[in-house]
Amino acid sequence: MLVTQDYMAVKEDEISVSQGEVVQILASNQQNMFLVFRAATEQGPAAEGWIPGFVLGHTSAIITDSSEGPINDVTCDNGESVTLRCKVCGRPRATITWRGPNESNLTNNGHFSITCRADQGRLLDYIVSWGNLTEEKVASYLRSVLEALHYLHNCRIVHLDIKPENLLVAHNSSGLPVVKLTDFGDAVQLNSAHYVHPLLGSPEFASPELVLGEPVSLTSDLWSLGVVTYVLLSGASPFLDESAEETCLNICRLDFSFPRDYFHGVSQAARDFVCLLLRTDPSRRPPAGLCLQEPWLQAPQGDRLSRGEGCLDTARLISFLDRRKHQTDARPIGGVRSFIQSRLQSQM
Repeated sequence: MLVTQDYMAVKEDEISVSQGEVVQILASNQQNMFLVFRAATEQGPAAEGWIPGFVLGHTSAIITDSSEGPINDVTCDNGESVTLRCKVCGRPRATITWRGPNESNLTNNGHFSITCRADQGRLLDYIVSWGNLTEEKVASYLRSVLEALHYLHNCRIVHLDIKPENLLVAHNSSGLPVVKLTDFGDAVQLNSAHYVHPLLGSPEFASPELVLGEPVSLTSDLWSLGVVTYVLLSGASPFLDESAEETCLNICRLDFSFPRDYFHGVSQAARDFVCLLLRTDPSRRPPAGLCLQEPWLQAPQGDRLSRGEGCLDTARLISFLDRRKHQTDARPIGGVRSFIQSRLQSQM
C-alpha cells in the first residue's frame, strides 16, 4: 500500500511514515487505523506499527506475459518509468510507463497495470476484527473474487497467487464490504498451453499441477480459491503438514477431510462447493463463470436450507493469521518435485 502523505507518530504504538513509502497492511480496526509493516531501506530500519487510513492511497502491481519468473510489486507516480525485477533472480525484466490511477486496466507491450483502493485491509483481518462470520458472508466474499477471476480469465490471464493475503476489503457506496483481488506479481497471460510456474514459498494454496511442475491453466486459480474457501469456513488449512514436502504430497494425493469439530454448523452445500474446486484434474474444475452460478453462491439471503445457520467459529483464524505472518512466499522451494514424484511412484 502506498503512503500518500507524511505522518508523524503521536502514540507509542504508532510509526512515522513518509510520502512515497510502500507499506504492507497487517490489520485494521474500526477507528480506520492500520497496522502496517515497513521494510528496511537505506533511509531507515524495518518497523511495524499503526498509522491512520487517510495517509494510505492506491496499491499497484504489474504483471507480465513472459515465461520467466514472477516480478516484484512496484508503485510509481504519474508518468514515472520503473524497472521491474524478477523476484527469484533479481534481474531487470521490463520498463513501463505509469498512466495514472483512474485507468484500472492498462496494456503496454503485453504488460498490465492494475490499481485498486481497499480501505478495510486484508480480508481475514477484517473478518477477525468484525466477527459474526456467516456462510452468507463467505459466499458474498467469494462472489467478489470469482467475478474478478471471471474477468481476468476471459483475458486469458491467470493470477497464480490466490491466497488470503492477496484479498483486500473495501466498502462500496452502500457501506457493504467488497473483496478486491491484489498482487499480480505472479500472473501471466496464457498464450500457450505450456507455461510452468515456479513453486515459491509456502505451497499450501498451490494446485497439484503447479506442485508437480506441470503446465498451469486458468483453473489453477480455482483450486487455490477452493483452499481459501476451506480456510474461511473452518479457520484451518486443508493440506498443511509439518513440512513443505508433506504438504505438497497431501495436495497431490487430494488428502483432506472435513473434521466435525472444524465444520460444525457448516452446510453440506458449502462442503460440496469446496470439493467442486479441489479436483486434481484441472479440466474437471469448473471455470469462474460457472462457479458463480452454483446454488450455494446464488442462494437468496437468509436461505437456511442452502446455507448453515448461525455464525461460524473464527477462533482458529487468529492462529492461522499469526502463522502466515511469519512465512515468506517469495523464495523458491527446492527438491520438492523430485520428492513428490518418488513418493507417488513408490505407491503405484
